[in-house]
Amino acid sequence: MRASALLLLSVLSSSVIAAAASAKIKSLPNGVQATASGTTVQITALRDDVLRVRIGQDGKLPEDASWAVLPASRTSSIHVSPDATGFHTASLQVTLDPTLRLTVSDLAGHILQQDSEPILWHGTGFRVTKQKDPADHFFGLGDKPGPLDRAGQSFTMWNTDAFGWQESTDPIYKSIPFFIDLRAGRALGVLFDNTWRTSFDFGKDAPGQYTFSAPNGPVDYYLLYGPTPKQVVETYAWLTGPTPLPPLWTLGFQQSRYSYVPESKVIEIADRLRADHIPSDAIYLDIDYQKSNRPFTVDTDKFPHFQQMIQDLAQKNFHIVAITDLHIAHLPNAGYTPYDTGTAGDHFVKNPDGTTYVGPVWPGPSVFPDFTRKASRDWWGTLYQDFTRQGVAGFWNDMNEPAVFTYPTKTMPDNIQHRIDEPGFQTRTTSHLEVHNIYGLENSRGTYEGLLSLQPDQRPFVLTRASYAGGQRYAATWTGDNSSTWNHLRMSVPQIVNLGLSGFAMTGADVGGFAGSPSPDLLTKWLELAAFQPIDRDHAAKGTRDHEPWVDGPEHLAIRRRYIEERYRLMPYLYTVAEEMSRTGLPIMRPLFLEFPQATNDGHPIDLDAGSEFLFGPSLLIAPNPSPEEVAPYEVHLPPGVWYDYWTGARLDRRALTAARDLEQRDAKQPNKPLLVTPTLADLPVYVREGTILPISPLTQSTNEVPNGPLTLRVYPGQHCSGDLYQDDGKSFAFRTGSYLRIHLSCTENPDGSLALHIDAPQGSFAPWWKQIRIEAYGWTPTSRTATTPQGAQPLQQSGAAWTLTIPAVTTATELVLR
Repeated sequence: MRASALLLLSVLSSSVIAAAASAKIKSLPNGVQATASGTTVQITALRDDVLRVRIGQDGKLPEDASWAVLPASRTSSIHVSPDATGFHTASLQVTLDPTLRLTVSDLAGHILQQDSEPILWHGTGFRVTKQKDPADHFFGLGDKPGPLDRAGQSFTMWNTDAFGWQESTDPIYKSIPFFIDLRAGRALGVLFDNTWRTSFDFGKDAPGQYTFSAPNGPVDYYLLYGPTPKQVVETYAWLTGPTPLPPLWTLGFQQSRYSYVPESKVIEIADRLRADHIPSDAIYLDIDYQKSNRPFTVDTDKFPHFQQMIQDLAQKNFHIVAITDLHIAHLPNAGYTPYDTGTAGDHFVKNPDGTTYVGPVWPGPSVFPDFTRKASRDWWGTLYQDFTRQGVAGFWNDMNEPAVFTYPTKTMPDNIQHRIDEPGFQTRTTSHLEVHNIYGLENSRGTYEGLLSLQPDQRPFVLTRASYAGGQRYAATWTGDNSSTWNHLRMSVPQIVNLGLSGFAMTGADVGGFAGSPSPDLLTKWLELAAFQPIDRDHAAKGTRDHEPWVDGPEHLAIRRRYIEERYRLMPYLYTVAEEMSRTGLPIMRPLFLEFPQATNDGHPIDLDAGSEFLFGPSLLIAPNPSPEEVAPYEVHLPPGVWYDYWTGARLDRRALTAARDLEQRDAKQPNKPLLVTPTLADLPVYVREGTILPISPLTQSTNEVPNGPLTLRVYPGQHCSGDLYQDDGKSFAFRTGSYLRIHLSCTENPDGSLALHIDAPQGSFAPWWKQIRIEAYGWTPTSRTATTPQGAQPLQQSGAAWTLTIPAVTTATELVLR
């Protein structure tokens, strides 16, 4: 920084300190408020572990409203215990100094967050500066490219159509201004709820500080204390809402392309998937199914039997997902219903002079719905009536940053006018600068709520490219227009993990890469990895080579099919994890530190050592090659404990803690060094956490198909041995009134060497598909090879590394003892 700028900052800071020396803190029932030098700070406690900080100028606080935070959470409060400088809750100590600098500590005195200087105003703009410890690690901010840890980097929040983005590209499609600060195993979440073009710097400009700032809008942020990162993620879901329970079919394999046309091509793809026995559930229709790229139309020359095609594919257990971009073709007096009804209801955004804004997108000149008006969102939802009546199962909201052609900014001009007419907000008109980052959020909200209105008892599936914090309440997402490169395969892991930590637990990356053509090996490795990610969608751009699983011959097809099949066998586990996600906000795809925050001696997240490893739910660890194009052996770092090889059942004892990050020190101090894996085309290492009871189903070709055979429970003895199983009809909301099945499982290793498996009484009224249960016990050796069951003594059979038996399905609490 130039000397003159430093001097100016010093003068400004000195003047603030001098003027604030006499500031007095006023106690509130739920917090404190203080004013000094024209700045007012209010800190309130929403819960013992959640604080809200609002700061304003001239004695005024920002509007008490939010697009991201649930009203019930935002207005929640508790009574606090005041003291001379602030207050404390049952979890946190809050202190304001005379310059209005904030310090938040836990009750043991550990500082969780501390202002390094008072807020700095620059007209309507501002910067909040916090102290940064060298041990701080930062995670979140959605799908920003680059490393998992955001420390040492800076980012801008401005939703951008970033076709072919690369590792250094910023910004891209979503603005999720939430991050987790993890230091020595203690976690603090921060949501900076400002929809303008905000900026984050995690020590790039000044190593001892991190900042968040904006050119306008509210200073309104939330602090969420763990102390564990898992608690922070769950609290963020309490604050902004969890991802709803998705339809079961959305967890299956999905095949897509820009574009499958004509109608005969869609049918050909579906028939080939079934003929080659590739389990699959969805086929996507990109923009070419529409007449002249106009949303909510069908090109009847290319798709002469559109509704019949959808019904025929449904008979083959395929769901159709249709793209419905938000740009409505500007077609006055042409009988185009979306334009005519939108104009009649005054539902489109305006130029500064009050005329309707028109910008070029795929249909040519287009108009754009004013989604910050509830009435306009309601109108938008009615546009889905014909498609839902015809049987379209899901909808894809693309181009909703919003993307506009021609302009260098790739979006509409800054001065375009939006009307905010929304319950809980002041009714007013504002510029695109304030609305831009929430435009995709409110687009997907209009779609989701419209589908609920049209089909009240059917779970919607909406896929959105752009969004904001809280958007997970309405839509799944993906990482946008990635590329067919090995580096993009590698980057998909930290992107999806950080999206999950940022609330978006239903997400994926275009398998094989959207831009460009993957080599056969790259496509195979990508299909392997995506089998263990929340959304498994194979998608490709126009003009690229085919991406379908069969395109590279029988050897590649066999490998690709094997991993897709394994995803379907794991469907009982995956759906159970998805149901947990819908209640708690915990993501399907997780960083290791979420389950193992104390996995290292010095408290750093073990993920920083572990390359591209991640958890698929709480129990499965996936360990892809961190440099997937390389053929040399690579290290796998398992968290401390006992693990099992998923493919072979082999037991791996890794109970020694990982030592310092310096490799020489680590290898000297650690008896159990990292595993060394030699990569091969057909293999992806997968490990099961000790104490897991893993539900597995027989293979099906779609999630609509009823499995034929027993439910398998794979038991991996160890500490805290337990598991859960959740089932329902997979499509409706009947689970809300008791039509579900929930079973808790546990196991105990007894002193006599026997293994007891406890199956709790089922909860709920839903009848499951299985008539028998097969038990497979790993990592345990019987003495008499018998089992005590409700039907009497039964022999145990050896199958590979497991000892097995099969019993009739149980409807009451049951204990099995294996000896």
